[in-house]
Amino acid sequence: MKELSIFVDESGDFGQYDFRTPYYILSMVMHEQNVDISDDLKALEGELNNIGWSNHCVHAGPVIRSEEEYRGYAVKDRQKILMKMMAFIRHMDISFKSIYIEKKHIEGSVEAAGKLSKQLSAFIRDNYNYFCSFDVIKVYYDNGQIEVTRILSSVFNALLENVEFRKVIPADYRLFQVADLICTLKLTELKAENYTLSKSELFFFGDERTLKKNYLKPLAKKELICKHTNM
Repeated sequence: MKELSIFVDESGDFGQYDFRTPYYILSMVMHEQNVDISDDLKALEGELNNIGWSNHCVHAGPVIRSEEEYRGYAVKDRQKILMKMMAFIRHMDISFKSIYIEKKHIEGSVEAAGKLSKQLSAFIRDNYNYFCSFDVIKVYYDNGQIEVTRILSSVFNALLENVEFRKVIPADYRLFQVADLICTLKLTELKAENYTLSKSELFFFGDERTLKKNYLKPLAKKELICKHTNM
């Protein structure tokens, strides 16, 4: 049986516009289950263990901002965590897609959900033949926001007949943590384009050139290229 796993994470909320959280982002990481990534997973675990983060669930935003369990760690030590994750992404045969809205131009949560649903629908339609090539598609989400759960369920079920949904515990799946990192980097990219990076982000990444070289360009190579369909 040919199976596709899709790990979904979000950045932002459906509340009113706030200059500190100007965007709402959904990122999807796709892994074809016939592609064995067990060696990549073992390598990542070994690399994280070598820098003192054995069996650790990586949260990209707090790593960058020196929050939660990363508080008090030197920036070089925190950078190592994300660089290990980036090496993991570069070596794996996976793809991703991020969709987003700028909340400044949105009138409430209903409009926000509608615009995200349209973008997700367009993405599936553009890659319809690809998605239909699988016997089953399993969508993994942690049910963190009910609006996202509804969007995923309504759009995937409306367009595809081979979809199952799974509630995920982030610590159990490295690919969900990859989706979290991709959301964080997409937000960083959007803020960099609008010159609104925070002090902690500027301190962590150093400058825009480093951000692009070490994170954004390698990540861009993994983005799923839309394929035309006759749907």
